[in-house]
Amino acid sequence: MAQYILAGDIGGTKTNLAIYAVERPAHVTLVRESSFSSRQHDGLESVLGEFLKEGREHVSAAAFGIAGPVLDGVVLATNLPWKVETDRIAKALDCSRIQLMNDLETTAYGSLFLPPQEIQILHEGKTRNGHRVVIAAGTGLGQAFLMWDGTRYRPIATEGGHADFAPRTEKEVELLHFLRRSYPHVSYERLLSGPGLVNIFNFLDQHLHQPVAPIVRQRLVNEDPAAVIGQAGVEDLCSTCAEAVDIFFGVYGAQAGNLALTIMGLGGVYIGGGIIVKLLAKAISGAFMDAYLAKGRYASFMADIPVRIILNAKASQFGAAHAARELLAENH
Repeated sequence: MAQYILAGDIGGTKTNLAIYAVERPAHVTLVRESSFSSRQHDGLESVLGEFLKEGREHVSAAAFGIAGPVLDGVVLATNLPWKVETDRIAKALDCSRIQLMNDLETTAYGSLFLPPQEIQILHEGKTRNGHRVVIAAGTGLGQAFLMWDGTRYRPIATEGGHADFAPRTEKEVELLHFLRRSYPHVSYERLLSGPGLVNIFNFLDQHLHQPVAPIVRQRLVNEDPAAVIGQAGVEDLCSTCAEAVDIFFGVYGAQAGNLALTIMGLGGVYIGGGIIVKLLAKAISGAFMDAYLAKGRYASFMADIPVRIILNAKASQFGAAHAARELLAENH
């Protein structure tokens, strides 16, 4: 008889919830799912109430990936005014098997279960067992590791997206000074995120006074600026947008390489998040890999490490589902 688990992916923009059936070991089957605007709700309990009333499944275990650090079963969401607590969620679900995880921790875990067609090879490298890096730019910047213990991968959460941005070129040094006018602490997230792409564009536009195509300027008034800049950059509708995207991917590749060096990530670098998929044409055009490989004496070392793109936008939700499945297994 099937047991039901609940998986959630909670971000600053939207909250995705899904019910999965667990009928056999290491396998989950999607039953139903819904997406909610996070900012239209005052907390996760509100979203859960709305979702659960749509069905009659009894939830036996639940896991949630949340954009923020998990401390003693509590998360203060980074880009959302929510406080998520294990005890309150357990009460709302009438379920004691609850796990809160960082959203990149669940993305990392979910990547282990994705079929090959949902992973795109950016750089072949050499196939090895070893630690893996997962980095994902979206509403914010998430970073996590998959630590290889000799028999299996174990997801490790980090808050490395808030580490200090380290410029590599004179232009990036100038960009750092520009951002310091607005942010006392300039982290990698201030560049590697949707708002970060806008920050880079504003530097080129407002500080360097580079030309911006009139149609782009007009669209920026009423549309999501990150989406406008990204699209115009990929489609070469505006040279300044194109440069903003190139700088973005240069910083992205450099930081991905930093993480691979930090943990000896011989098992590969995996790039997730919505931005990489939307700007895929630019991601594979060179700026990312050029910066990733530019590690001086360690360039050949970096060339041996595979780089992959996670194409499945619901990898975090999928990872939460498998984490919930494991909660069931631990209690049997």
